[in-house]
Amino acid sequence: MKLQQLRYLVEVAKQGLNVSEAAEKLHTSQPGISKQIRLLEDELGIQVFIRNGKRVVAVSEPGKEILRIAERILHEAKNLKRVGDEFSRESEGALTIATTHTQARYALPAVISEFMRRHPKVRLSIKQGSPTQICEMVVAGEADFAIATEGIELYKELAMLPCCQWNRSIVVPQGHELTQLQRPLTLADIVRYPIITYDFAFAGRSKINKAFAEAALTPNVVLTAIDTDVIKTYVGLGLGIGIIASMAFEPERDSKLAVIDAAHLFAPSTTKIGIRKDAYLRGFAYTLIELFAPHLQRKQVEAALLAHDPRFPAED
Repeated sequence: MKLQQLRYLVEVAKQGLNVSEAAEKLHTSQPGISKQIRLLEDELGIQVFIRNGKRVVAVSEPGKEILRIAERILHEAKNLKRVGDEFSRESEGALTIATTHTQARYALPAVISEFMRRHPKVRLSIKQGSPTQICEMVVAGEADFAIATEGIELYKELAMLPCCQWNRSIVVPQGHELTQLQRPLTLADIVRYPIITYDFAFAGRSKINKAFAEAALTPNVVLTAIDTDVIKTYVGLGLGIGIIASMAFEPERDSKLAVIDAAHLFAPSTTKIGIRKDAYLRGFAYTLIELFAPHLQRKQVEAALLAHDPRFPAED
């Protein structure tokens, strides 16, 4: 049994049972993959994939369990490599963060700048996507950890570490009548206008919906986006008022807009970090986590991972 055979198995499953696409992804030949998978099946004495002629059409029941084990073995092999790198090349390596646009654009720049100053030899990559997409990147081993507000709690493979709370503001064009109010803003004030805000899966949108529902009000959401800059652009065009993360308003850049605090109208949201429970993180990964969330020092993160790691079940 070879690790390469396990890689072939996992990649074929990952590519929707398309052997040709798996071969292209792994830079090898389709016949080579098919041969190695059959050799592995012969060694195990079971059929992992169900075939119709030369075509793979399904995963057998025992094959599903073999795939789960293969994924775990490949992940542990990657952990072994990281352990070696940690002690042979302490200041070098690569770190991949998966996060949403709001975090990448507004919450992380100062953190990334300081991290790169401390670790100039580390190759840093930021992958953006929806909460679902970035969590799946971490689960698949394509990113070291995820930073998001939504979604992490839905993945049993991930340990979730709360980082910080944030809330929302209303953005309107300069001179808008909402800026003339002599009293605190209300939800009833907001529903009088077309609203531009985040797509449902992003940036605590569920908290926005919940606030209006509890007040028995129906907001007129005319446009949604995953990018706060897009929301602000369309607010600037006069298409509606925006509900955005407060951190995303920049007075100098957004000089044509006015901001109104709405923290009293919506429950706060919590930004979280999601890490595979069986992950081995390089030392510099802990540095970035601590820069982003100072209370999450290495000991706290390691303890949280150990508490969730399926390889180390809690004692009775």
